[in-house]
Amino acid sequence: MDDLTERLTRLGVSGLTSYPNCNPELNPIDIYRSHITDQLAEITETDPQIIYPVLQWPPSLDKGDLVLAVPALRIKGKKPAELATELAEKFPESPLVSKPTASGIFLQFLAKPGPFSKLVIPSILRHQTSYGLNPKLGLRDASDPSKGKKRIIVEFSSPNIAKPFHAGHLRSTIIGGFLGNLYERAGWEVIRMNYLGDWGTQFGLLALAWNMYGNEEELLQNPIGHLYDIYVQVNKIHGPEHDQLKEMKERGEDTTEMYEKSLSKKAHDYFRRMEDGDEEVLSLWRKFREVSIDRYKKTYARLNIHYDVYSGESQIKPESMEAAMQALTEKGLLEESNGAQIINLEKYNKKLGKCRVKKPDGTTLYLTRDIGAAVERFEKYNFDKMIYVVAMQQDLHLGQLFKILELMGRKDIADRCEHVNFGMVLGMSTRKGTVKFLDDILKDVGEKMHDVMRGNEEKYAQVEKPEETADILGITSVMVQDMTGKRINNYEFSIDRMTSFEGDTGPYLQYAHARLCSITRRAGIPYEALHDADLSLLTDSSHANLLIRALAQWPDVFQNTLKTLEPVTILMYLFRMTHMLSSSYDHLKIVGSEPELARARLALYESAKQVLRSGMTLLGLSPVERM
Repeated sequence: MDDLTERLTRLGVSGLTSYPNCNPELNPIDIYRSHITDQLAEITETDPQIIYPVLQWPPSLDKGDLVLAVPALRIKGKKPAELATELAEKFPESPLVSKPTASGIFLQFLAKPGPFSKLVIPSILRHQTSYGLNPKLGLRDASDPSKGKKRIIVEFSSPNIAKPFHAGHLRSTIIGGFLGNLYERAGWEVIRMNYLGDWGTQFGLLALAWNMYGNEEELLQNPIGHLYDIYVQVNKIHGPEHDQLKEMKERGEDTTEMYEKSLSKKAHDYFRRMEDGDEEVLSLWRKFREVSIDRYKKTYARLNIHYDVYSGESQIKPESMEAAMQALTEKGLLEESNGAQIINLEKYNKKLGKCRVKKPDGTTLYLTRDIGAAVERFEKYNFDKMIYVVAMQQDLHLGQLFKILELMGRKDIADRCEHVNFGMVLGMSTRKGTVKFLDDILKDVGEKMHDVMRGNEEKYAQVEKPEETADILGITSVMVQDMTGKRINNYEFSIDRMTSFEGDTGPYLQYAHARLCSITRRAGIPYEALHDADLSLLTDSSHANLLIRALAQWPDVFQNTLKTLEPVTILMYLFRMTHMLSSSYDHLKIVGSEPELARARLALYESAKQVLRSGMTLLGLSPVERM
């Protein structure tokens, strides 16, 4: 803070008033919030605690660097538009901001370019990729760090053993990985959890498939692929059989004899043995689970994803589910329906309907296991928040889960749970047995990027590990396409579009980063020499000023993302900033410029590189330095 105080003094600002959530060391815009609040408090005689939080960053830079909706000041007796004009006229001369502009009911504030560059760029160069991130947000008590961090569980990806890692799992993995990074950089203790679909009647069917078609060697070479292949094979028998039983029931025919001989019955009996703890069947289940997790870990590593806990439906203790059922019984929530135990949630919310929590034979259901899991996790981790990153098709299921937790007397858990949902990926679903695995998709996209790279022989020759770089670019393409719209939107999976360097794509972002790295290499100016660059040399350039203003927004973008939980909030900011970069290269050349001017411009480009790198890694991308 001493360095900042010194810089402010040199700019003619004698001290800053501290406000809640004001972090001038981490966020240069907070310097301006504090300064403007003091000035407005004096001329309006309004409580500064009302003013500070309503000074917002605008949707676009043509609206200024900060904007104030005048009605938020709660000043009575004047029309907001008239008051805005009056405040603009009364606002005193300031060393930091120009006279504000009244636009309808809004006051728009624009930072003076000279002081702004001397506050923003040194802050970025000093903090580098941690610039703008606020680890204080994750503290239980910001005034007393010794009380520790808040704890969050992010449950995401959660594929089913022996089924393909499909598009829905890909979306959950990308979004969940991003959320883990986001909360970690906000200072939370993050527990990344993968809740595998490793239990249920379908596992009994898989075991039957193994006995019929399994091959030990193929399992070790390609566990997910082989288990899926045999699952598809057994379903060629099970599918028609299941359909026939259903049709017979609908016609009112007796299905007892056929069901007793069916694969459905055998799968059900096998799962019953699993639930009863039969060691023979559990040893096969453990083997399938272990080889699958080993394979998943390799795929996740390519996406920069790691997990702290590999949980699963199988890991939920029977006593946890029994305790949950006991609590539901005591609260009088259970009803019987055709031998099954159900809860009628329509009494509390018609949309939640009725849900089964136990089958007629006493075996558990997915919902029952989720109830047990939530209670177990709370008892083990004492989390402050738990996020389920699951597709919007599960909105009802999770709504039911949270309501049941509340009704059984665990509102303390329900209130800490949140469902972060997302839409579908179109164009990736195929007919049975022809599903593309994620590894194959990443391989195809990587090869496409490799072909694109080979198109420029001169640049290709400079890349040390072209195949590895192409793989990173391919993964970036897939991830950026997934994050380009709001989570809830469906999108069309298109390899041609995602691998293009034209428009807002993953390769475009990687190119922007690689170009900044190239500028730094070619300039030959040591990083240390940038700290005392004469930044006043930048203020004559509108391109430089615009870029500095964009870089100043990064801390607020980060904070806003914690509210939206949308990767697109970060991504759109990075695209806007890199577009400004692209249009500035011809106007802010380093090679051939005077040494001091070159140093100032490189300080700006280095700052842009740090922010771009920070944003990309937050999204889970691996920035490349050459391509």
